[in-house]
Amino acid sequence: MPTFTKIETITVGSGGVASVAFSSIPATYTDLILYASIRCTVGEDSAYLRFNNDSGSNYSWKRLLANGASTSSLGASSQVQIPNLFMVDNGWTGNTFSSNMVYVPNYTGSTLKSVSLDAVTEANVANPRMNIAAGLWSGTAAITQVNLIPGAGNFAQYSTFTLYGISNA
Repeated sequence: MPTFTKIETITVGSGGVASVAFSSIPATYTDLILYASIRCTVGEDSAYLRFNNDSGSNYSWKRLLANGASTSSLGASSQVQIPNLFMVDNGWTGNTFSSNMVYVPNYTGSTLKSVSLDAVTEANVANPRMNIAAGLWSGTAAITQVNLIPGAGNFAQYSTFTLYGISNA
């Protein structure tokens, strides 16, 4: 039975923050899972994911998006980060946040790192969005840092990010 151990929770304070980083991630687990409840200080946008602060063109991804009225798919390679985490627009219904989950298996392995992600906006709007995505980081080093960057503005106050290590027992 897998065991989840909380590594760290980061809650954004007053005024928001331009990025969030989980650093010094121990190599004592088999997998990582990140839960993020996010609101943006400006218009609706995505948040981006990087590992070990690597901003080289070492990421690729594919996603399926539904926005309440239609569906679409999109993908890209040779990117500097993985997008597809959602942030609720600051102009949407007050006190609502998006829900995001990122799963990274075998984060200490010496091969490429895969990522699965799902995200939904939670707001009383005409076209709420939901998204499932898969990503790949071509780095072969163990993941020791997870960086999250908003596409625009800042992560708003009360946005919360919690990283867990998963042990397979």
